[in-house]
Amino acid sequence: MSDRSGIFVGDDPFVIAQQWLKDATKTEQNDPNAIALSTVDADGMPNVRMVLLKEIEADAFVFYTNYQSRKGQELIQSGKVAFVLHWKSLARQIRVRGTVTKEDGPIADAYYKSRSLQSRLGAWASQQSQPLTSRASLMAEVAKVSVQKGTDPGRPPFWGGFRIAPVEIEFWSDGAFRLHDRFRWSRDKVNKDWTVSRLSP
Repeated sequence: MSDRSGIFVGDDPFVIAQQWLKDATKTEQNDPNAIALSTVDADGMPNVRMVLLKEIEADAFVFYTNYQSRKGQELIQSGKVAFVLHWKSLARQIRVRGTVTKEDGPIADAYYKSRSLQSRLGAWASQQSQPLTSRASLMAEVAKVSVQKGTDPGRPPFWGGFRIAPVEIEFWSDGAFRLHDRFRWSRDKVNKDWTVSRLSP
């Protein structure tokens, strides 16, 4: 696209996204990697929630969760996802739509091991998205797991990552008088070439 310039310049949308996130880490007060993740249930009813994006790889976006949670089950069932990264401090956002696959091998093991002990034990103790009688019962389960798993618990089989392979990435930057700049990178399938289009604000 001939008129792409400044923060939109580049031949690789993942590199652009990495740079935008790097910019946001300098200006955003809390969790610059927070994404609003959208899924759909078996009836097509949407769900959205905030999660933390852990990595922008060379060809995918990666986050981690409990596979038995509502979002985990909906992602496994549909294989599709959308999310948005929005930074008020930069007046920018990135929107992504694509497909998902599990990341439940050595990379997930390494990330799990890098988390604090309390977070690792919490992953074992919490039946995410399931009804909970009280916070006290949750803390009791954490205490029980702490005794069972010790100080170096392995990654739970029901906990791991999702790798999002996008078919659409949109970069948006606020413009004066609501005349925003929007560029959409799209492709028919993963591993195909990208087409870049400027969109009306």
